[in-house]
Amino acid sequence: MKASGAEILIQALIQEGVDTIFGYPGGAVLPIYDVLYDSKIRHILTRHEQGAAHAADGYARATGRTGVCMATSGPGATNLVTGIATAYMDSVPVVAITGQVATSLLGRDSFQEADITGVTIPITKHNYLIKDAKDIPRIVKEAFYIASTGRPGPVLIDIPKDVMTMQAEPRYLTSIDLPGYKPTYKGHVKQIREAAAAINEATRPVIYAGGGVLKSCASEELRTLAEKASIPVVVTLMGLSSFPSDHPLFLGLLGMHGTAYANLAVTECDLLITLGARFSDRTTGKVEDFAPKAKVIHVDIDPAEIGKNVKVDVPVVGDLKNVLSELIPLVNPVARREWNDIVDGLKKRMPLSYQRDGNLKPQYVVEQISEVTGGEAIIATEVGQNQMWAAQYGKFTRPRSFISSGGLGTMGYGFPAAIGAQAGCPDRLVFDIAGDGSIQMNIQELATAVTYNLPVKIAILNNGYLGMVRQWQEVFYDKRYSYTSIGGVPDFVKLAEAYGAVGMRITDPADVRPAIEEAIRTPNVVVMDFRVAPEENVLPMVPPNAPINKMIGSEA
Repeated sequence: MKASGAEILIQALIQEGVDTIFGYPGGAVLPIYDVLYDSKIRHILTRHEQGAAHAADGYARATGRTGVCMATSGPGATNLVTGIATAYMDSVPVVAITGQVATSLLGRDSFQEADITGVTIPITKHNYLIKDAKDIPRIVKEAFYIASTGRPGPVLIDIPKDVMTMQAEPRYLTSIDLPGYKPTYKGHVKQIREAAAAINEATRPVIYAGGGVLKSCASEELRTLAEKASIPVVVTLMGLSSFPSDHPLFLGLLGMHGTAYANLAVTECDLLITLGARFSDRTTGKVEDFAPKAKVIHVDIDPAEIGKNVKVDVPVVGDLKNVLSELIPLVNPVARREWNDIVDGLKKRMPLSYQRDGNLKPQYVVEQISEVTGGEAIIATEVGQNQMWAAQYGKFTRPRSFISSGGLGTMGYGFPAAIGAQAGCPDRLVFDIAGDGSIQMNIQELATAVTYNLPVKIAILNNGYLGMVRQWQEVFYDKRYSYTSIGGVPDFVKLAEAYGAVGMRITDPADVRPAIEEAIRTPNVVVMDFRVAPEENVLPMVPPNAPINKMIGSEA
């Protein structure tokens, strides 16, 4: 029985298990929205297409399922680009569906025409321009398979309006075969044995865990390896929540704003066991001096990452969960008391700290959120100082509990991502830790959260500045604060109330915990405006092009 392209699309999405689409309608997607009107798929209308892309991303990170966003042609499609690039840099499975002008109008600079497949070639794993409705089931199947397998990432499907109304006989596939796309899931036995031998011989090993641990659902295996061989664990920003923050082997964040003890442990280690991380510049600092005494094991599903930034001694290509399952039985149980005593000494000598001088400090706010929630909440962040304080002082007991833009560093990401996380995990408590700068980039999504009863709690660390830029101006530009002061506007309490949310303003440290507790009790979106110390800095800090053991704001 024939059906329209729009009907075929919605049915194909249902067959892929899609339960939620974040989107914004427009002329070129009206046929899809007309079918969606009677569909069992939940559609969440964001107030900007960028919000839809970030919400799909947050949904994917929190649930482990592929997120879906949709926009119309032209500006609707191009407004997705920042969100698609964010997902690409952080390896997040997202399928973006865009409307396009009719095939007869392509290439004519038609109204609301944009070559979105051309635009997104560098920031998608793959993309499609569909010319025939009969291809929709196959392409949807391929898109979800490509997005969610191997190293995950975004895939875009562009559909001209006439293809949406075209009649075709659909053939829905139950299996897929892409000869040119064969991710490696099983690690090479010889390389795994070599990695085990290196671990057994090491006296000062460190595990360096990235986002790949979460994407392969390998947190349990990571913990088993660390505990069996008594190996300290450092994480990247994307690796946060892959290992319990309260575990005695946990050293926290590595890199530019990492803990002093994490940076020093990696500098002194004789073996770096790299699991699903890509040696980004924010993590390594001056790459020539990164882990200078260490032999390097690198396990990653993407062979292109191995050896890209750092020379690797033992490469293992494969899915982390599979590789660790084979590696762990080959690793000897060792106490490594001498090395762990050294690391524990570093933790005691150079703990994360800040001056408690009676002023409301942003670090204290993050600490209190973690204490009140017991580390059980999903924490999304914006980008900047708020992000780094959340990474340093936040505590996480469950995987997929820290959601943040890493590679692209997208301001405005956190709030719509928190909405996506709340939509995907309705039984979880979700916070967005924000700055007063980045929260304003997608603050219109307050309407989305309120309308769909997605009770995200927003903690704005309001210092009146574009804080991280101001910090760099202080340290490297002689305190010439060029256009980074943004204080005074808006009144976040009144703005929250205008959208139908609850607003609070907190200026006294004594009121922080009661405010957080009240926000959690409130069955609505809550905006907490914490008026924090204006010139508080994120420390430690590794200057650009410096080794990670040369930190500002540390005794090291």
